[in-house]
Amino acid sequence: MPRNLAIRFAASATAVMMSLSSPVWAQEQPPQSDQVETTQEKEGSSPGIFSLIPADSTTDHVLKVGDTDLPYTATAGMLDLIGQDGNRTAKIFYTAYVAKDRKPGRPLTFAFNGGPGAASAYLHMGLVGPKVLEFGETGDNGTTPSLKDNPDSWLAFTDLVLIDPVGTGWSRAASDEAASNFYKVRQDAESLAKAIALYTQRNDRLDATKYLLGESYGGFRAAKVAAALKDSQSMLVSGVVMLSPFLEGRFLGNSDDPLTSALQLPSLAAAEMERRGTFTPGGMKEAESFAMGAYLTSLAGARPSGSAADGLYSRLAGMTGMPKDAISRSRGFLGDIYAKQMAGPGKVVSPYDASYAVPDAYPEVPYSQNDDPILDGYTRAYGSAFATYARNELGFRTDMTYSLLNTEVNRRWEWNGNRGGDARALASASTDLRDLLSVIPSFRLMIAHGYSDALTPYGVSRYVIDHMPTELANGRTSLKVYRGGHMFYTQIPSRQAMAADARAFYEPKATE
Repeated sequence: MPRNLAIRFAASATAVMMSLSSPVWAQEQPPQSDQVETTQEKEGSSPGIFSLIPADSTTDHVLKVGDTDLPYTATAGMLDLIGQDGNRTAKIFYTAYVAKDRKPGRPLTFAFNGGPGAASAYLHMGLVGPKVLEFGETGDNGTTPSLKDNPDSWLAFTDLVLIDPVGTGWSRAASDEAASNFYKVRQDAESLAKAIALYTQRNDRLDATKYLLGESYGGFRAAKVAAALKDSQSMLVSGVVMLSPFLEGRFLGNSDDPLTSALQLPSLAAAEMERRGTFTPGGMKEAESFAMGAYLTSLAGARPSGSAADGLYSRLAGMTGMPKDAISRSRGFLGDIYAKQMAGPGKVVSPYDASYAVPDAYPEVPYSQNDDPILDGYTRAYGSAFATYARNELGFRTDMTYSLLNTEVNRRWEWNGNRGGDARALASASTDLRDLLSVIPSFRLMIAHGYSDALTPYGVSRYVIDHMPTELANGRTSLKVYRGGHMFYTQIPSRQAMAADARAFYEPKATE
């Protein structure tokens, strides 16, 4: 598995990245924290890193939505997690955007990214917030990005609270020992559920329809947080929006599994169509049909030979742009070879968007060793851009550095009392989604993907939805797919299209 694969659940995005069923972690003990307080409290005699955290800042702004001005209040601040001994175990940073003169029941959305180890700046400045970061005419210039008003901000139809989990952004644990209590699936979900419940109560938003938005591992996290809100906070959410989600660990990095390969193939075909300029919905339908038909049965059966093998490998070469001989050597399994084979000699592509290629830093190595062209490239600018924006426009001034992607969190993450790929392979969000759909009649689910995302391919989400009981899925679940990769929202048309689909998800009666 490539060196950077684990952290790539982020992103948020972008990072969105990037980037995880109840039975898996049911034995774990939650962190000793059953109370959340605001940062206005006295810090104590040895605040340590907490001494760098300023008081909460509230400012007034106006968002231009078409021909309408939308006045709103922004709050950048902290929530404290308090242990049973009365000491703070962590501080969680959040940014809230609340429309002024809002109507009763206006939706409230809590958003976070994934990783584990990714901060919310990806979704914040890439998709939903009142400001959006753009990367120049080519869409990949992170050296001189520009921050602009976001005409497609979700603030037009929902208030927003963007949260950085412990270890990301400006959220910090009181100590290294305390941090380890949060770097686990269940404990992470419980800590976010507590912060969400308290924010809702203290800001008198119990009447609001509440939604969760998560990207990459954040999609998995959203299912866990929704379950934690229900079970430990007695709070029910109306819906979850998952963007490029990680849903089933068994489909991640399992490159010699026939079903995993079949679910990924349409995304590789989309990437090749994008490179050629031949992308069409019809072409995608054909790729999906082939992937779950002849391709899947061929991989699951005996190794093909003769004309059958020649026909299969020729078709795969035509669909993906990979050399036929390389496909033949891998027996048609493409997961381990596409990164260095799709874009031609001397090039390497990103699993976050397999249509995006850069010069290979290690052309002499047969496997991908490159830093990721997207996660480690232009999207890194989200971190410094958000820190500057928070200081200059939100009035949150701190000398603490903003951690966009914390690889230490990812390295230390525990899935089922253990770390690593074997434990992650057992992780699942499907059971949580089924339970939520079953016991909350009004609960709805929207999943959004980019066509050419090879890391968390849209085929997996389609498979999960298709295998839910019809009584749960019909009319309450939807899958939307857009041009682009894992962080498809960096492409303006795709960002606009998702904003429109999200508004319809939040306001279904208005679109009927």
